[in-house]
Formats: sequence, structure tokens, C-alpha cells
Amino acid sequence: MSVGVLLLTHEAMGDALVSAAHHVLGKFPLPLEVLEVAASADPDRALGDASQRARSLDQGDGVLVLSDLYGATPCNIAQRLSGLGFRTHCVSGLNLPMLLRVLNYPEQNLDQLAQTAATGGRGGICIDHA
Repeated sequence: MSVGVLLLTHEAMGDALVSAAHHVLGKFPLPLEVLEVAASADPDRALGDASQRARSLDQGDGVLVLSDLYGATPCNIAQRLSGLGFRTHCVSGLNLPMLLRVLNYPEQNLDQLAQTAATGGRGGICIDHA
């Protein structure tokens, strides 16, 4: 069993990150799905879509939801998933280093993977490459 990963992002962001991650890693060691939320999307309908994806991803170890912007609609939807009975952690601030880090630690449990996501995202930020 393994943790499922759901990217819950604004339009065009999730698919672009998955494409870049495929370029770097090839095959993914964790089940992963993307739900991009359009600016005009109905949040309740998007929650239903997110719920379906989370259900398909959860193999018993929970779902790590990676969202692009804290406080925005995709993140708010992600946070509502746990209220529907899903075992999830939501980590916001999604970037490519965060996604790559998560995909490199498929053996970690949900709690560990959420911490790995956060440290990977922060660790991928550099000023002047120094």
C-alpha cells in the first residue's frame, strides 16, 4: 500500500508540474491524480470531483493533497476533504521541488510525506543560486 497524491491547483498548473516531473523521474512510484480548478468553477462541484479522485487514490494509507496557493479555492476544497471522511493532509505552496521530493519517498506514511513535501518545497527556493 502507499499514500495517494492529489494535486489540487488552479488551471494549467497541476498538469504542467506533472509533465515536468515525468521529464525528471519517468515513472511515478506513487498513485497521482490532478484536479485543476477553473476560475469559473462551482466549488461544490469541484469538491465532488476532488472527493471522487481522493476515493480512487486512497489505498488505505490516506491521500496527500498538494495545493498551489493557501486560502485560494483549490486549497479550500482540499481542506474540506477531511470533513468528508478522508484521511488527508493538505500542503500548500506547491512547486516542482515539492512534488519531486514527495515522489522520491514512496515508502513514507502520510504524516511523514506531508513533512517531506513542506521541507522539499521550502528547500527548493534559492536566492541568486548561492
